[in-house]
Amino acid sequence: MTTYLVTGAAGFIGANFLKYIIGQHGDGINVIVLDALTYAGNLSSIKQEIDLPNVTFVKGDVKDHDLVKKIFAENDIDFVVNFAAESHVDRSIENPRLFLETNILGTQNMLDCAREAWLTGKDENGRPTYKAGKKYLQISTDEVYGSLEKDYDEAQPLHVSDELKKVIEGRRELTTFGKHFFTEETPLSPRSPYSASKTSADMIVMAYYHTYGMPVNITRCSNNYGPYHFPEKLIPLVIHNILEGKKLPVYGKGLNVRDWLYVEDHCKGIDLVLRRGTVGEVYNIGGFNEESNINIVHLIIDTIARIMRDEPRYQALLKCRLEDINYDLITYVTDRPGHDMRYAIDPTKIATRLGWYPETPFTVGIEKTVRWNLDNQQWIDSVTSGDYQQYYEQMYGNR
Repeated sequence: MTTYLVTGAAGFIGANFLKYIIGQHGDGINVIVLDALTYAGNLSSIKQEIDLPNVTFVKGDVKDHDLVKKIFAENDIDFVVNFAAESHVDRSIENPRLFLETNILGTQNMLDCAREAWLTGKDENGRPTYKAGKKYLQISTDEVYGSLEKDYDEAQPLHVSDELKKVIEGRRELTTFGKHFFTEETPLSPRSPYSASKTSADMIVMAYYHTYGMPVNITRCSNNYGPYHFPEKLIPLVIHNILEGKKLPVYGKGLNVRDWLYVEDHCKGIDLVLRRGTVGEVYNIGGFNEESNINIVHLIIDTIARIMRDEPRYQALLKCRLEDINYDLITYVTDRPGHDMRYAIDPTKIATRLGWYPETPFTVGIEKTVRWNLDNQQWIDSVTSGDYQQYYEQMYGNR
C-alpha cells in the first residue's frame, strides 16, 4: 500500500490534491497530512477526508525537525508531496522573512528527514542508495521564471506542434498574448520575495538530487483556480466582492496576463509525475488558458449576473441589487512593486512524455468555480472573517 505524506493539505491546492488521490486510489493508499493551519489553511476544506480511516492529520510545521522525523519513523512514507508554503506575493512584500523561513528552511528540513529515513547505504562508487519506490515532489510555481513579454494587446491564435496536437485533441480556441513561453530550460529569474523563496527551495531540492542522489521531482504550475481557493487571490476575491456589493480591486490597468489552470487538472498532473516522472526532472504544468486580469474580472461579472438572472434562487446570496452587478464595480488600484507582466507555461514535456493535458477550458472552469462558491457559502464565511478582514483593509482599503 502506497503511503503519501502531504504537507499543506489544508490549503487550496493541497486540499484538492488530497480529494483527488482519495477519489482515484481510495483505500489503496494511506495519507498523512501535515499542516500548520496558518491563515490560508482550513480544516473544513478536508473534514471529510481526515475522518477516513486511511487518512491521518498532524498539526505541525514543516520546519519542526523532531516532528517531521517522528512522522517518518512511525510511517513507511513512499511519496512526499510538499505543498506547504507561504504563497501570496502581496504578503511576501509585507513580511519577506516569514516566506524565507517557511519556503526555504521548511523545504530543507523535509528533504533532510526524507533522506535520513530512505537512506539504505552506498553503492560501489560511494553514492548514497535509497529504498525503492520513494520520491520527494516539490510543488513550485511558474513565478520562479520571472516575467515574459506581452507581445500582443489582444490574444492571438496559439499554434502548437503536431506532436502536441495529438495530446490536446478536443481543445478549441487556444490563444496567447506572446511569442515565448516558460519551458523547463528557462533560466530562473524571480522578482518578488515570494518567488525568490520558491526559487531557492527548488535549487535546494535539485542540490539534494545532485549531491545525495535523492529521488526528487519538481513541478512548476501556472495560476490555479477552483474550489476551496482562499479569497485573497484574484478569482475568489472578485466572486466574493461581487456578492458583497464591494468594489473589485484591479492592479494597474488590469493588463497583466496569467496562464490559468483548473486545480483538478493540476492534481492529475502531480500524481502522474509522482508515479511516472523521471527522477531528477522538472515538469511544467500549464493550462493553455492565457488571459488578462481585466478580462477575467469581466468574465466573472458576466457569469454571476447571468446565473443570478437565470436562477433566481441564488439572489438570496446578494448584498447588492442585481442591476448593480456590472463593470462599474471595478476600481483600479496602484500596481504592486515588481508586478510581472505575463506568465505562460509550455507543458509540452509533461504532455508528450506522461500523457497529461489541461482538460478544462477557462470559461468552463470559471463557471464551475463560480457555482462552487455560490453553493458553499458556509465555507466562504468561515474563511472571510477575523484576520482576513484586517488583511483586506490593509492591502486594498487605502488604495
